[in-house]
Amino acid sequence: MLRAVADPTAGGTALFVGTVRDHDHGREVTRLSYSAHPSAEQQLREVVEKVAAEFPVRAVAALHRVGDLELGEAAVVVAVACDHRAEAFDACRRLIDDLKHTVPIWKHQFFADGDAEWVGMC
Repeated sequence: MLRAVADPTAGGTALFVGTVRDHDHGREVTRLSYSAHPSAEQQLREVVEKVAAEFPVRAVAALHRVGDLELGEAAVVVAVACDHRAEAFDACRRLIDDLKHTVPIWKHQFFADGDAEWVGMC
């Protein structure tokens, strides 16, 4: 992802990596599985384009994995390169926040007690 946003004119690059953690709301998580709506790729592209239009970015990239993931694995990665660090941080935060709120990707969490739950389903 860093190579995807590398730009010699950028003075700041912000990177966010969301990883699979071992707990959620006090419960032990053993693994996750992500599913995506067929429109997810297009909607992710729209989120990236919106951030690129609203912030002075030199380069921007985003990726959200689907399928089964183990603890510690990267689930989502976003990167933004801008002329200055403050702009890069702001654009990176907007990118991950908008991605999480609008792109139809759902998380199926599996717990140590054998229970499971879907997150992000409406």
